Amino acid sequence: MALLEKWRKTAYNENEDKNKLQQLWADYFEVEKGIYKQLLADPDTVVSGTVEELAEKYDTDIMTMTGFLDGINDSLKEPNDIENMTEKTKVSLGFDKELLYKNMVAAGADWLFGLEEWNDIFDADKQAELYKEQKSSQTVRHEGPKIGRNDPCPCGSGKKYKKCCGARA
Repeated sequence: MALLEKWRKTAYNENEDKNKLQQLWADYFEVEKGIYKQLLADPDTVVSGTVEELAEKYDTDIMTMTGFLDGINDSLKEPNDIENMTEKTKVSLGFDKELLYKNMVAAGADWLFGLEEWNDIFDADKQAELYKEQKSSQTVRHEGPKIGRNDPCPCGSGKKYKKCCGARA
């Protein structure tokens, strides 16, 4: 079984004891935070090595490193082939700083996008701009014409909007 599949079966197992899963994620988030602190301290240096080597470098186990690699993959300049990853697979952590920050915001990971290490990379205005860009990209706007209360209901019932779907709004 590939590492990623094994990680996902463990971390997202709905049949597992809830307390055990909560502890797994609490432990994972602490390790993740520590790895990001180290990466952000020197963001222009591309860290690479096998999954096994990186787990050792960041003082964690293979499964936790696999979860980390899964999480950062969408923020990398060149994504790793995480689907087929083994302990001996060579991976690279060359991340796009703006994309990483936005992905942390999208994930709601305030413990990550709030790390003080970001202050040496982006000033407060840039962080606020990236935060706003990410949040607005998730906002759904309906650009269609506004429906008046006395207009026919768009659901096709033949009733006025105020007596049909508008009554539920």
